[in-house]
Amino acid sequence: MSDNKVRLQKFMAESGVASRRKSEELIAAGKVRINGVTAKIGDKVDPKHDKITLSGKKLVKEKKTVYLMLNKPRGYITTMNDERDRKCVAQLIKDVGVRVYPVGRLDRESEGLLLFTNDGDFANSVTHPSVHIPKTYRVTIRPGIEKSQEEKFRKGIEIDGRVTAPADIKVISAEDNRTVAEVTIYEGRNRQIRKMFEYFGIEVARLKRTKIGKVKLGMLKQGEYRELTEDEIQSLLSYSE
Repeated sequence: MSDNKVRLQKFMAESGVASRRKSEELIAAGKVRINGVTAKIGDKVDPKHDKITLSGKKLVKEKKTVYLMLNKPRGYITTMNDERDRKCVAQLIKDVGVRVYPVGRLDRESEGLLLFTNDGDFANSVTHPSVHIPKTYRVTIRPGIEKSQEEKFRKGIEIDGRVTAPADIKVISAEDNRTVAEVTIYEGRNRQIRKMFEYFGIEVARLKRTKIGKVKLGMLKQGEYRELTEDEIQSLLSYSE
């Protein structure tokens, strides 16, 4: 019955394959089939009766929902597999027991708090462009930043033809050729913080995400992960309510 049908990308997200947006990319690339027929964007499926495959492998909805945080080290890309055989975050969570995927991303040279789940609705709620969850980073820059630049940082900077949303910046320590600042942004544009500093000709030597909403990285060791508490999960979902 049609009432039992759901959007293909939603089913894929609930199967622990990838986020809905990434699932749409896989569909567009022709890697997904429904009952042997190549799927297309907009297709719906009946999980009980349809056979859905990704690159020939049958997908099954995960029964257990999982929510994790990882302290991502530098040098790992935020993907679950890589055709160029680079180090990826999947290697750090391979013993979780169920298929999960990243919620959002950190670029290869960035480190710190990265979320994972197999709950498509949760991932969509946290990453949707209309949801502005604050993300806080500890940034080491060279040489430093001037007060006038800080003010412009807070008001917004034009990057790639579009002005960034207002951001927060606070200098924690400053030495001759090295400054550590805490930066909080409220949108998730690609390499946003790096590009904001590059606008002023400032080098980012280190970038570490320490907090998403009220969820803190805390003392979690680099390369290790833990499950989110129920309070942490609900605190993240509260931003989309």
